[in-house]
Formats: sequence, structure tokens, C-alpha cells
Amino acid sequence: MAIEKVREYFRQFGMEDQIMEFDTSSATVELAAQAVGTEPARIAKTLSFKDKEGEGCILIVTAGDKKIDNVKFKAQFHMKAKMLTPEEVRTLVGHEIGGVCPFAVGEKVSVYTDVSLRRFSTVFPAAGSINSAIELDCDALFKYSGSLGWIDVCK
Repeated sequence: MAIEKVREYFRQFGMEDQIMEFDTSSATVELAAQAVGTEPARIAKTLSFKDKEGEGCILIVTAGDKKIDNVKFKAQFHMKAKMLTPEEVRTLVGHEIGGVCPFAVGEKVSVYTDVSLRRFSTVFPAAGSINSAIELDCDALFKYSGSLGWIDVCK
């Protein structure tokens, strides 16, 4: 299970016990906000896109209330934004839709964090399953996700 990979990943930092698991689904921004008891915008959703070479993918972690701006995406990555299929997500990222997070991901995954998250002191990304999350401040999210940079690609 992907949550076990994420738990193992955070174990090296002594943070595995910070992963929250819920009795209900947290697979959407709205459900995740209800599960953790916060506003939807503070859910750090991870979106999966094809990369330029077609061999790996790009993950962008954004605030829950934001959408990708295609013009900004193209300016940043020099290609059109094309989301992965559920099978591609499973294969390339290593997580299922609804539990996609930027932790414990495949080798050919490039992670970026969107500046839309910076307005919050802490955010809640998923932790590899459809009923999990972890609360992190933005600097910790950037560090533990292995983010390659803060970018501005949302509307």
C-alpha cells in the first residue's frame, strides 16, 4: 500500500506518527477538509501531469481552492498541460487517485510547489491513501516533497 511507503519515508525523519488516517474518505479536497477540520483551500492537492519527454511526470502541489492556469503552465514548462490517466498516475507516481501526494514517489517524478500555498501557516497534503493526510508548514512541505522550486501556475 502506498500509505506504508509514505509512512516508511517519513520514518527517516521521525515523523511517521504525524500521518493521520481517517475512517472516512479524504479523496477530494472537500472530503479532506471535512476529515481534518479545515477550510478546503488549506488542503494541499497534488496534480499529476505528463512531462516533456513522456517518460516521467510532473507533480504540482497547489492550494485546494486553486486551478491550473494553462497559460502560466505553458510558460513555466514550455508545453501544454496534460494530466495523467489514473493508470499512468499509479505506474509513474506510485499512488492511487485520491491519495496522490509528493512523498515516496517514483524515480522519474519532478515535484513543484505552487505559491498559492504560501498564504497558510500549515497545509494538509495526502499521505498515500484515500483516507490520510499529514499537516506540514510550507517549508516542511517543500523540503520533504523534494520540490524543485516554488512556481506560480495557478489562476
